[in-house]
Amino acid sequence: MIVTPYHHQDKSKKQEVELMFNNIAPRYDFLNHLLSMGIDKGWRRKAIRMLEKESPKKILDVATGTGDFAIAARTLRPESITGIDIAERMLDEGRKKIMSLGLEKMIILTKGDSEQMPFPDNTFDAITVGFGVRNFENLEKGLREMFRVLKPGGTSLVLEFSNPTAFPVKQLYHFYFNSVLPLIGRMVSRDPAAYTYLPESVKVFPTGEKFLEIYNRAGFMQTACIPLTFGIASIYKGKK
Repeated sequence: MIVTPYHHQDKSKKQEVELMFNNIAPRYDFLNHLLSMGIDKGWRRKAIRMLEKESPKKILDVATGTGDFAIAARTLRPESITGIDIAERMLDEGRKKIMSLGLEKMIILTKGDSEQMPFPDNTFDAITVGFGVRNFENLEKGLREMFRVLKPGGTSLVLEFSNPTAFPVKQLYHFYFNSVLPLIGRMVSRDPAAYTYLPESVKVFPTGEKFLEIYNRAGFMQTACIPLTFGIASIYKGKK
């Protein structure tokens, strides 16, 4: 378990994460794009392009938050996109965006636990997760659940922060993540702990080959790690 700034003896990581994201929901999109300098949008587009040849009809976006990945996936012209998240206020922000874009017939956001999804086996052609698996209470359990609801032959794409190793990117990245990001988060979000949690959670998250080992144990095959922007983030691809 990653200890969050909300850590209390009577709260699980899942409850703490839900509380934290509900608290920052109204300012999440603004801060997210500001703190990533908009690079996160390009990362999502790259991941979506990896699904183009497969033309998935039913897509699931896990830990959808305010729905950015689900909305980006509309370019694949699927029949339906379902987004799930445990933070209801994040979903409310996402629903506002979906309504404003006229996508409510294609994209449905619903409250749901990534480790106990309310879907039958073999339901979705593709699954995406953007910066969400890091917040799973039990990473392997969540990945196994994704594997369960994915159709045979389907693709899972996990977009997540990494820890760059090359000089000077490593040094600049850690300075930004550990000093600049929490400072801006404190000034804008009204919830300073949320942006302290982010670098702490990235620091202890298994990246690269370590993540692929867990991905494989969860059942995924043909797994691969695609580094992005000097290793600041990675896309992890897996097949069922």
